[in-house]
Amino acid sequence: MNLQSALASFFNEKGEIAIDPRLTLPGLSELLYQKELAAGGGERPALRYWDYQGTGGAVDYTRSQINTRIKAVAARLQQVGQPGQRVAILMGNTPEYLFGFLGALYAGMTPVPLYDPREPGHDAHLRAVFHDSNPRLVLTNKLSAQAVRAYFSDLPGGERPRIIAIDALPDAVAASWTNPLEKPEAQAYLAERGVTAPLDLPAFLQYTSGSTRTPAGVMLTHRSVITNTLQIFAAGRLRTPMRLILWIPLHHDMGIILGMFALILGFEAEIMAPRDFVQQPSRWIEQMSKRDQDDDLAVYTVVPNFALDLAVRYGNPGENTDLSLVDGLVLGSEPITERSVTAFYEKFKDYGLQRSSLRPTYGLAEASLLVSTPQTEERPVIAYFDREALSEGRAQKVEKGHPAAVPLISNGQSVAPQRLAVVNPETRQEVPDGTIGELWNHGEHMAAGYLNRPEETAETFANTLAGRLAEGSRAAGAPDEGWLATGDLGAIIDDEVFITGRLKDLIVIAGRNHYPQDIEFTVGQATEQVEPTAIAAFSIPGEDVEHLVILAERVEGAAEDGDAEAIQAIRTAVSAAHGVTPKDVQILAAGSIARTSSAKIARRVARKHYLG
Repeated sequence: MNLQSALASFFNEKGEIAIDPRLTLPGLSELLYQKELAAGGGERPALRYWDYQGTGGAVDYTRSQINTRIKAVAARLQQVGQPGQRVAILMGNTPEYLFGFLGALYAGMTPVPLYDPREPGHDAHLRAVFHDSNPRLVLTNKLSAQAVRAYFSDLPGGERPRIIAIDALPDAVAASWTNPLEKPEAQAYLAERGVTAPLDLPAFLQYTSGSTRTPAGVMLTHRSVITNTLQIFAAGRLRTPMRLILWIPLHHDMGIILGMFALILGFEAEIMAPRDFVQQPSRWIEQMSKRDQDDDLAVYTVVPNFALDLAVRYGNPGENTDLSLVDGLVLGSEPITERSVTAFYEKFKDYGLQRSSLRPTYGLAEASLLVSTPQTEERPVIAYFDREALSEGRAQKVEKGHPAAVPLISNGQSVAPQRLAVVNPETRQEVPDGTIGELWNHGEHMAAGYLNRPEETAETFANTLAGRLAEGSRAAGAPDEGWLATGDLGAIIDDEVFITGRLKDLIVIAGRNHYPQDIEFTVGQATEQVEPTAIAAFSIPGEDVEHLVILAERVEGAAEDGDAEAIQAIRTAVSAAHGVTPKDVQILAAGSIARTSSAKIARRVARKHYLG
């Protein structure tokens, strides 16, 4: 099967995306699989799992084996559940994760990608997600099954979800799978969910950071995910045949969407656990390396910025390392630094790595996945901006040697036909290029909103432009209504998207998001030395990754000689609960931390004062 020609069928004669409204993700999967079967490709290896913690080697799956495993999961779910039910996935990066995710889709259910409950610092998050989404079915594998059962053991029997170990299901179960959209009750099912076409049905729930302590479930539809994937292929000019190397967590939006589409589209994919990369980054380097049987193959991988730093330190190349086939080393999910990109390229350029393969991108779960990516051969683009001008809201370029130069890496150009505009978040009016504002996004790739959060959905997904530029508007072709306010600050210069910060106070360290409210709550519970309502947690830039700083006011009447013990208790509690060790913890006199006019702690002001 020619993948490029198959994907071309989803574009009309004008080059516009045109998806049949009857199509769904499992429908697309079956369509392409049947085409491959007809072409004799059913026994072609399509998925490799690097089982470093188990067998120590690789386990391969053919296209037909993958399809059978997916349908076995789907059939079992249909035996015990109903279409539309939510299905939580609790396990690590294994083939079963992908089989389970697609199996839930094939069953007409809504998967909720999560993680093994043994992951440190995730207990409160996991409980909040289960409370919000209320999945009655859980998919796991034999490796995680004991931990999953133990996790729910404190619940009364009637409240525990049904737990299914995917690798315990025999292949023979697959034969009983039926397409839920071909059943007589399909039309009633669509009507109950307020849609007229399967394309607009919910596909899955992606839990991401929210403005409160409770995680928010982004409702992605089949339309939004398929649309964004087609946009990615077109904008990224991805070449086939290809191989995808994936170790980022499959419960992240980048991990699950890319892993899912590797199986749907049938190109080669290799997965391993994040810890296997962290323990030995050279594994990732060697997986990207050219092999004897490779012929005109393009290699792609997607990683956060900290992966570059680990690879520079510990990812020593071998005698046969050859990175000449890497066409896309896509960077995302956290701020991308000039230092990391440059160091990585300098270390591996003598091993065939092309500079143009480095592709810094920008995206968010609310937009399915991708919003901007480099679309020219000149990549990555590094520009230098005046520090003072940036603080004033202007992206003013300067020479590299300028004493106030701040390096920023471009996240490429907006992905067509999306619209990406920079807006003054207070006036809600579009601002000219070179002006820093909030990035607003528009298009059919956008999610349907947040589960159970109508007010937050309206605030994020239903924004109206109060005004647009008379000339050169980047909102041209889109209506004033229905804009996604991303919460990210940035500027567009010469079509290049530069991200300068976050409108909200989300803390991102080593690729993981941390809610400041959660950390502050932990601090307040860790010691009686500090006032629980007078704590500020924020991040500051470090050489490799951002660092966590905690400021707390001493409780009235407490002596300063108790600070040292309290600081140690705070460090221990935060590390245990959130999986991150604070760079600095300070206990201050009452009234020392900046507050807003409504007496709330002003984190951004506190951070600014801390940095001087």
